[in-house]
Amino acid sequence: MPIYEYVCNDCDTKFEKIRPVSLATEPAPCPLCSKDAERILSRFACFSTGEDGRMAPVGGGSCSSCGSSDCSSCNM
Repeated sequence: MPIYEYVCNDCDTKFEKIRPVSLATEPAPCPLCSKDAERILSRFACFSTGEDGRMAPVGGGSCSSCGSSDCSSCNM
């Protein structure tokens, strides 16, 4: 079963819940206040191994201040 992320609009609690796909669009009860919480879009990260064997982020591009795809050199 997939893990879905939810946020409660009443108490701002964010939580994860393992649920069957058939319940994916149904609200889930908040573990703190028991009100219905809405499912939110989950974020994820992708990494790939470069030619040098090091892990590097995949895609996404850069911010508007530079053209690098690696934000470790960012001065912002």
